[in-house]
Amino acid sequence: MQQASGHTLKAFDEDIERLRALISQMGGLAEHAIQEAMRCLVDRDLDGALRVVEDDQKLDALEIETERRAVQLIALRAPMAGDLRDVVAALKISGVVERIGDYAKNIAKRVPQLENVGKIEPLSLLPEMARIAMQMVHDVLDAFVERDAEAAVRVCERDNAVDDFYDSIFRTLLTHMMENPHTIGQAAHLLFVAKNLERVGDHATNIAEMVYYAATGTHMADGLGRTVR
Repeated sequence: MQQASGHTLKAFDEDIERLRALISQMGGLAEHAIQEAMRCLVDRDLDGALRVVEDDQKLDALEIETERRAVQLIALRAPMAGDLRDVVAALKISGVVERIGDYAKNIAKRVPQLENVGKIEPLSLLPEMARIAMQMVHDVLDAFVERDAEAAVRVCERDNAVDDFYDSIFRTLLTHMMENPHTIGQAAHLLFVAKNLERVGDHATNIAEMVYYAATGTHMADGLGRTVR
């Protein structure tokens, strides 16, 4: 009986590790998509932007695979307590990471509309905003793999920096549009890009809340996290 229990435990651990590996793979693709979308925006790379849009299918396929494995694991292994929280967290996180990929795709779709954009200050601010948001995604998924609740809290604390970037870009673009009405269309596209990056930060915070709960069994204290629906 002891041997059977050990075998079952090992099989469950392997299943969980596979789920974590899938989430990490999704995260890597999402980070790369954001990075490439921003590079294409700055470099006016229309072909590269099209590749970002097309590559989003890879994330969609990984989300489906993660969901399938998570449901199968629950059905076959009947995990409980912390183990069940890990599986449910993986199931939810895969959907959030897929949405982060969608934001990268949305940014890439704006590149053709911004091909001839002039010198607008927020264009120089957006890459740094994107870098912070990408790092949040990277760190929060590392926290999930390591079951590190404290790291999840630190990710939430950095969301304020993304929000500050968005507020600054919003004000700058609003002023620019009022002073240069002929650029309203391009400025609106840049504002859309900034909003998508702000949402990436929000979703990283959302994942952090899931990681914290999976690791501790308690919800993150009010004010640290912010759930995005």
